[in-house]
Amino acid sequence: MTDVSSPKNFTVSTSRGSQQPHFAAFEPPMDAIYDPSGISNSDIDGSEVNLLSVSWNQDYGCFAAGTNHGFRIYNCDPFKETFRRDLKSGGFGIIEMLFRSNILALVGGKANTQYPPNKVIIWDDHQSRCIGEFSFRSDVRAVKLRRDQIVVVLEHKIYVYNFMDLKLLHQIETLANPRGLCCLSHQVNTSVLACPGLRRGQVRVEHFGLNMTKLINAHDSRIACLTMTMDGLLLATASTKGTLIRIFNTMDGTRLQEVRRGVDRADIYGIALSPNVQWLAVSSDKGTVHIFSLRVRVVSEDSSTQSTAGHAPPFSHQNSSSSLDALISPSAAGANPGSSLSFMKGVLPKYFSSEWSFARFHLPEPTQYMSAFGSQNTVIIVGMNGSFYRCAFDPVNGGEMIQHEYVRFLKTELKSG
Repeated sequence: MTDVSSPKNFTVSTSRGSQQPHFAAFEPPMDAIYDPSGISNSDIDGSEVNLLSVSWNQDYGCFAAGTNHGFRIYNCDPFKETFRRDLKSGGFGIIEMLFRSNILALVGGKANTQYPPNKVIIWDDHQSRCIGEFSFRSDVRAVKLRRDQIVVVLEHKIYVYNFMDLKLLHQIETLANPRGLCCLSHQVNTSVLACPGLRRGQVRVEHFGLNMTKLINAHDSRIACLTMTMDGLLLATASTKGTLIRIFNTMDGTRLQEVRRGVDRADIYGIALSPNVQWLAVSSDKGTVHIFSLRVRVVSEDSSTQSTAGHAPPFSHQNSSSSLDALISPSAAGANPGSSLSFMKGVLPKYFSSEWSFARFHLPEPTQYMSAFGSQNTVIIVGMNGSFYRCAFDPVNGGEMIQHEYVRFLKTELKSG
């Protein structure tokens, strides 16, 4: 049985006759349920609230929390709950924001009586209603949004739709993808999608604007996690083994750097790249967020040939639609530590010559965490137990990160008595 690949009963709100969805700054409607404290463990009828999912918006300035009764939106800096909506029909297992606009993509949880997990709901919060839906014959694993595209991820196939007229643009076959792995570029001048390929450990990169497909054999084991820079030029991946994270140039598939999280197997929950592409963060089931220093520079052919290491920052990431040269920056302060036996590379096992984490933060509670970079060398960490951390790392010396803020934004366990 094949999946339905065309939208069903889908309508789009328009503004002043435009054919495009009306995007506006995200503001709660007057009838929204709002709690300025940002902390609650019960909905309007007093029943327990459980966290089903957390997800960043595209610039990591906000995150959405799907609960068994609806969804909530949180701002990261400063931390505050900005909006919530509780529904009697049940909760949402997938929430995808579109930057800070009024448009969200929602997928119902297993117990949602109105919105089942095989439907994607496009929600316009200015109208406080569903403006359309995509229906499929199997559960939706993920939804990704750009201002011009809606991407729906099923276990074996990915559908790419045009946001303006909702026509199906692309269908991509993948290896079994129960985690719904897929990431998009978010700059106007680039349209890049990365997802698992049809072979174990392979990543497929679609450069839609260039009409080019690149297959990257990233790992020997299955892909467990992947992310890209905002322009889609750099890709970071981890496998189900969870020991190595690799960074690739998406244009030619070149591997630019490899860093080691550890020696033991781990389940990688998330990978994040800093906006300046100087740092990489990795969270796993080992209860630690690792920070790595990146040595990657991507520069265009038309960049000034007069620049030298003394005139340019050691880490840079310049956007260009022209052909790219992938460079490795010279050693600098903030480099990842290596083994003292790295001089015997090729003789001893590979991990003796690995680059290890530059900074780290040990989390006190065992749960699934996702991380992102904030301002001024800070890392934001959100846990599936309803916890929010803001930590700072020393960009020169590294070591243990310092906790600056902790908030329990959702109490997932009711206190006895």
